[in-house]
Amino acid sequence: MKGFVWLAALLFSQAVAAQHQEDSVFFRKLADDVLSSPVAYENLRVLCKSVGPRLAGSPGMYKAEAWGAEALKAAGADKVWLQECMVPHWERGKEESWYTIGAVGGKAEKNRLDILALGNSVGTNQDGIYLPAILIEDFKDLDAKKDLVKGKIVVYNNIFNPRNLSTGKSYGESGAYRRQGPSLAAKYGAAAVMIRSVSASADNHPHTGTTSYDSTYPKIPAAAIGLKDADKLIGLLRSGKEVKIFYRSEARFHPDAKGHNVIGEITGSEFPDRFITVGGHLDSWDPAEGAHDDGAGCVHSIEVLRALKASGYKPKHTIRIVLFANEENGLRGGNKYAEEAKGKAEKHVFALESDAGGFTPRSFGFTLAKDKLERIRAWVPLFVPYGVYQFSDGGGGADIGPLNRLLGTPLAGLSPDGSRYFDLHHARNDVFEQVNKRELDMGALNMTMLIYMIDKYGLESKN
Repeated sequence: MKGFVWLAALLFSQAVAAQHQEDSVFFRKLADDVLSSPVAYENLRVLCKSVGPRLAGSPGMYKAEAWGAEALKAAGADKVWLQECMVPHWERGKEESWYTIGAVGGKAEKNRLDILALGNSVGTNQDGIYLPAILIEDFKDLDAKKDLVKGKIVVYNNIFNPRNLSTGKSYGESGAYRRQGPSLAAKYGAAAVMIRSVSASADNHPHTGTTSYDSTYPKIPAAAIGLKDADKLIGLLRSGKEVKIFYRSEARFHPDAKGHNVIGEITGSEFPDRFITVGGHLDSWDPAEGAHDDGAGCVHSIEVLRALKASGYKPKHTIRIVLFANEENGLRGGNKYAEEAKGKAEKHVFALESDAGGFTPRSFGFTLAKDKLERIRAWVPLFVPYGVYQFSDGGGGADIGPLNRLLGTPLAGLSPDGSRYFDLHHARNDVFEQVNKRELDMGALNMTMLIYMIDKYGLESKN
């Protein structure tokens, strides 16, 4: 009996090895196509250079939707459509800022700041504000100086911690001052807030991004400063000199606009009513082309569809590509997609997102049951030759997160090398020229490989 069990185990292991040899051959076929194809890189060039910035509600949003629909059709989607959702329409307007140092017995020195209003920020009055600045090192310091901030412009010294091995962790820590800082300062009567850009870059490009107001407190203007200017300003404040800042901003909201998720799919051959979603977000902040955030994710996702079609592979499940609307300042597209899926009682078996840039892929992060993660970790050796060496616990993306919350859908997110991502994130230098074709293609290739494995084996297989 023991001999029979041993023989059965041996035969099974040999069958698994043979199967994975077949998968390895298919991966090589995908790689030959994706790495030699100009499509993904050209798609990104057109999105960045012909469409450009595409914040929700702007003319660029509608141009991007048209681009996305055509790109999905060209990739070979069986069906392409627009899913309507209302999106916020925030506009920056024109703005200018400089700071003035009070000079005793002489003329004041005036210096400009390179600055961007934070997304969703309110503006100033028409004439702007001209007020003393106060340096706040962190939220504890804010509480300690709560009696000193009334009527002043709070300047947060929110350092992007270089000691964290994960730049995402540093972004989360420093970004708290962008998200919560204005309302916490308004609690004590601050008139406005300025933060160090949430970045560790060596340049002076300011980085915008969404702020969130607590309705309990007044909404006050908020902006980010380029790091070189921020360091100069903070140095002056630390020196004890009186610093007054003039700031004028026309930032404001318009009524909500009609936007769309752009969706294309390949119909499943065995389970057409079971969906695997792959996506990135189509919108970008207004100062730049949004090449890494998240043009790369959009073209990655489209390339998954194109590469599977080009390979002749017939997916078992319906593979649905979604270019999500309004991730940056509202998440309306991701919420709409999940809500409609729930309303239709759709079965979503897996969702994958790319929203961390077009850099060299390193790993995938998964949000799913630990036993399932352990099973699919057996696939990792197949990915190692293509640069992905880890399937980690925890991951997904903002746009696919609602699928998990509403439907319990297992999630994954592509994790490229994050060393340079926050040098460009939400800044004017996030442009097409910052993207390397080989790195972009490798991300698309690994995503295609993962979708192939999920579609072929599911999440229950021990293979």
